Amino acid sequence: MGLFSFIKEAGEKLFGGKEAQAATAAAPSQDELNAKASKAIETYIAAQNLGASNVQVAFAGPEGKVTVEGTAPTQAAKEKITLCCGNVAGVTSVENLMEVTNPEPEAQYHDVVRGDTLSAIAKKFYGDANKYPVIFEANKPMLSHPDKIYPGQKLRIPALR
Repeated sequence: MGLFSFIKEAGEKLFGGKEAQAATAAAPSQDELNAKASKAIETYIAAQNLGASNVQVAFAGPEGKVTVEGTAPTQAAKEKITLCCGNVAGVTSVENLMEVTNPEPEAQYHDVVRGDTLSAIAKKFYGDANKYPVIFEANKPMLSHPDKIYPGQKLRIPALR
């Protein structure tokens, strides 16, 4: 699946991004901050109920890199876990090393820019703006409403069946 890039300032605020990047002598060590951030991302993934098991997250604060391992039941779950990790403030890249129980073809991805809508993205990828529910469903539960996307967010664009 490779290494995915994300925008560092965009995303869920799960942990203190600034403190995780620059530990001072009086502050917790970088290792402690990385462990705290890793646990926050693991908790966020678990809250999405994607059916993954043995999920282990490692966060490297100065680089903003997340490495995730474990087992996902489907390719879609694996890709959603990549998005869970990457659409977090302070994360710039995700290396997903998860195994997939039931492999499927990989999806494409789209970086949301100002003015994007799911309809416009559906038109771009599928040639039909009315296919936006496919993209919305492919990004649930991270998306709670089709109108709640933001610049810098990375979305999963599955192949049409």
